[in-house]
This record gives sequence, structure tokens and C-alpha cells, in this order.
Amino acid sequence: MVESVAEPPFSDALRADEAPGPHALLEPVLGFLGVWRGRGRGGYPTLDGDFAYAQEVSFRHDGRPFLRYEARAWLLDGDGAPLRPAARESGWWRLQPDGRVEALVTQPTGITEILVGHAGEGAVDLSTHSVALTPTAKDVTATRRRYTLADGDGDGDTFTFVHDLAAVGQPLQHHLSATLRRAVGQSTPPTSSWNSSVQ
Repeated sequence: MVESVAEPPFSDALRADEAPGPHALLEPVLGFLGVWRGRGRGGYPTLDGDFAYAQEVSFRHDGRPFLRYEARAWLLDGDGAPLRPAARESGWWRLQPDGRVEALVTQPTGITEILVGHAGEGAVDLSTHSVALTPTAKDVTATRRRYTLADGDGDGDTFTFVHDLAAVGQPLQHHLSATLRRAVGQSTPPTSSWNSSVQ
């Protein structure tokens, strides 16, 4: 007979002030904890044109010195209505002394990135250390990701995301940028419709 377990006994935290308490090495990235939603624009020379998208990103921890990272996006039409699912990825930010970051990011399209960089002063800047590809994945050779906390409305609950990409024979260049607002984990209640509040 197999004994069942109702649910994991250790929860993840979306806020710095809830249990479990954050590890001291997470201090440079505590502002990113929570669930974020917003919109962005993207493009690349191998695509037919630019596109608009919406995105949800979450950062959480379990008391150890790393963040669990998840992101999903969906394309939008000219009126802002959802068209279809787009990029999706998950991974971990491993915090080291002096704000150094080692990140692992995996995508269902067969791409796994290991990035290294630094966190400090409300920003995280990550660049490719290595990329692993499944046999049928697109040829991605390098990326750079920048996450910057902003004080858009004076509440500190906004961050910008910029993603540069080198893929399918193209050099490293701009691919995506978005502005996201905190939806979960903030000190003030979220708006009733984040789609209408983020442009």
C-alpha cells in the first residue's frame, strides 16, 4: 500500500514578509518577489513583423538562496485581444555572494539556457553562459535579459524586461521588451482588470 501525502509540507513565498523568511543572499532580488502581469512588443529579422504580447511572470522562494521563476506569454491582436499562446519558460535564479546570479531557464521549444550576471540597485542583468538545444530546437546561440524595477506610479510595483537574442544565424540584438505591474504580493490591492490597467 502506498501512503498518500495531501500536499507539500513546505510552501513557497511570494512576499519577503511571509513565511518562510527569505535567505540573506536573496536580498538584492527581494523586490521581484510576486506575480507580475503586463504587455510588451517584440520583433526579430526572421519574423514577418513586430508583434504585441501580454505576459505573466512570477518569482517565489522557499527560504533557500534561489528564486523559482516562471513566465508565460500570449500574442495579442490589434485590439489587445488574446490570439494564441506564445513563449513559456521556467527555471531558477541562484543567488551568490556579492549579488552574483546564476540562472537556469528552460523552454518547451527544446532550449535550455544557463545565464550569469549580477543583481543590484533594483536590476538584474543576465547574459548567456551556455545554451543546450534538443535536436529539433531552433538554433539559439546567446541571449541577454535585463529586469529593472521601476517606480512608475510612485508605488514601486512596476518592472521592465528587455530580452536580446542571437538565433538562426542572426547576431545578438533586441527581441522583446515589456512593462509589468505587480498583481500578487504587493501592499495595495490589485486593480480588478490588469489588462485594462497596463498598456
